[in-house]
This record gives sequence, C-alpha cells and structure tokens, in this order.
Amino acid sequence: MALFLADLLTGSHAIRERHLRQAKTIQAKISNRLHKDNPWTWQRKHLAWFLNRHVNPHAESTRYYWLLTAHLLTLRLGKFNL
Repeated sequence: MALFLADLLTGSHAIRERHLRQAKTIQAKISNRLHKDNPWTWQRKHLAWFLNRHVNPHAESTRYYWLLTAHLLTLRLGKFNL
C-alpha cells in the first residue's frame, strides 16, 4: 500500500503514517469481506461499502480523516470520485 500511495502522500510524517495505516485497514476489510486483494481491482461500490459499514458509525471528525484517505485512494485509482 505504501508504494500504491507513494506519489500522493504529502505532509508531515504523522499524516503520511495515518494515511498508510488507514489505507491498510481499508484494504484488509475489503480483502476479507469482498475478496479483492489488489486496490486496482476495486470498484466504487467496494469503497462505498467500507465507508458505509465501517466509517459512518464514527464521529464526524473521525469520518473526515477516513474520507481524506479514501479521497487519496480514488485519486490514485483515477476511476471515480466519491
């Protein structure tokens, strides 16, 4: 996942680490539930499933950081916008 997002990660070390940690969590959840190991095979519905299932129950401030990471993933994929 670090190589997948390497070109897009900017900012402080803590922010880059947070994005990587969250991206790895997203990848693990999608892989376990939907059997899509490779981010290049993801569709919009896969990220939407993760956000609806795992992010919506959290506070708005927490959702904001997860949405930032999801936005980086969509930029990298170049397939769709959330």
